[in-house]
Amino acid sequence: MNDEKLVRGIGRWDLTAVVVNTIIGAGIFGLPSKVFALIGSYSLVAFVLCSVIIGLIVLCYAEVSSRFSSTGGPYLYARETQGRLIAFEVGWLYWIVRVATFAANCNLLVTYLGFFWPSATDPVLRIIVIVAVVFALAIANIIGVKKGAIVTNVFTIGKLIPLLVFVLIGLFFIRPENFTFGEAPNYSSFSSAVLLLIYAFVGFEVAVIPAGEVKDPQKSYPFALLVGLCAVTVIYVLVQVVSIGTLPGLAASERPLADAASSFLGPVGASLIAAGALVSILGNLNVGLFGGSRILYAMGERHELPNFLATTHESFKTPYVAVILQAVVILVLTIQSSFLSALAVATITRLLIYATTCISLPIFRARKDAPKAGFLNPLGIVPASLSLALIIWLLTNVDFAKEGLPIIVLAAIGLVIYFVGRFFRKQAIS
Repeated sequence: MNDEKLVRGIGRWDLTAVVVNTIIGAGIFGLPSKVFALIGSYSLVAFVLCSVIIGLIVLCYAEVSSRFSSTGGPYLYARETQGRLIAFEVGWLYWIVRVATFAANCNLLVTYLGFFWPSATDPVLRIIVIVAVVFALAIANIIGVKKGAIVTNVFTIGKLIPLLVFVLIGLFFIRPENFTFGEAPNYSSFSSAVLLLIYAFVGFEVAVIPAGEVKDPQKSYPFALLVGLCAVTVIYVLVQVVSIGTLPGLAASERPLADAASSFLGPVGASLIAAGALVSILGNLNVGLFGGSRILYAMGERHELPNFLATTHESFKTPYVAVILQAVVILVLTIQSSFLSALAVATITRLLIYATTCISLPIFRARKDAPKAGFLNPLGIVPASLSLALIIWLLTNVDFAKEGLPIIVLAAIGLVIYFVGRFFRKQAIS
């Protein structure tokens, strides 16, 4: 595919910022209390276990992504190993995830903005804020990938500062008696907590999508994925330690980090965390729009979707048509929705997409004509096998009647679009 239409302006540290930005979203500002309510101090164990699970999946992504320099990510990997139909479903469902989570988080952004500007949640002002946010992020993604990378870096620094302040100061106010490791939680509670926390670790896959705009992707991807995940894991565990150690009523808190910060920093601490949440969500929205538009571009390039989606701007060398379409769809959905309950559906869909990449790893290793890997993980196909087993385990804890049905319906819609497009392509050839 012709990725020469794009500019390789994303370096390895820019890419690492994308990984951190996509993983650290709104989840860490609310999940510490929810997981603590389920399993108490054993939530620390759940955080570590989640990092191990995601770490195995990231090892698969690090190797598979190092074989490609074209835009597409999981969609492209599935296309090369599992055929066009599976690849289309991967691309389609992932685009849906990006649209739905953007709408959810953008509405959450308005809610957090209400902490500083109560009128922001009024119906008219809410729409104005949403339009302004979507328009600004769309422009940032159109005017050039290098400028977009700068925006991502700024958001990354902006979201890390409040979390680091929270951790570094909060560690001095920890009460050891708040940690209790008595009776171990039951299987159901622990597995539910892990599935809930997985949401706080997903999102890294956005970084592998724009390979056509990354400098030396074969080396940059393994570095960014592994370094980014390690940094996030350390931050998450320390955040949970401080939350448990400084907030006795953690299980009942709706804003755990803000309440914990308020306990040792006063009102200034609550404001700092609220500001950090705003920046964190904005950064997450930015890379979400970026990744979603690149999926549209990749599918347009390979004629799975209309070719005009692969059009790039003559001056900026960005897929501006895909960016505009992405922005319009998310704008309409965000305005017409409230904070969507997309957590479970988005997590399940991502796990299914992760499974297709894990399956790709042993297939590529077995193929003699496979693209050469810039990184071979030292554990061979073990991470793929363990990842698939863990994904299956997590999916057994899903209420498919409630959370699986929407995915089945969306996949069915994707099938219709795929076969309709295939029919018209055949008609055009004949």
